[in-house]
Amino acid sequence: MNKKELVAAAAAAAEMSQKDVEKALKAINEAIVAEVAKNGKVQLIGFGTYEARKRAARTGKNPQDGKPIKIPAATVPAFKAGKAFKDAVNVKPAKKSSKKKGK
Repeated sequence: MNKKELVAAAAAAAEMSQKDVEKALKAINEAIVAEVAKNGKVQLIGFGTYEARKRAARTGKNPQDGKPIKIPAATVPAFKAGKAFKDAVNVKPAKKSSKKKGK
């Protein structure tokens, strides 16, 4: 699903215009980015948490020549899915009975 499809689905579910949903989505994205950029955390109960994480400096390998290179420390955005989100994605199919019917 791309952004256009997401906006259309949300507009239908919320009975709103696609234009209004797109404006709201843009505002939400900007608010999340701004908060995480200042090392804040955005927690949406049941959905997940957006936050900034520190990544330590490390030594990597140049894929072209195999020589070691230094990768500097960085702060990266991260998302951790909430329990309800994980549970919704991890629905297991019903087990099939191994017993044969009619015998």
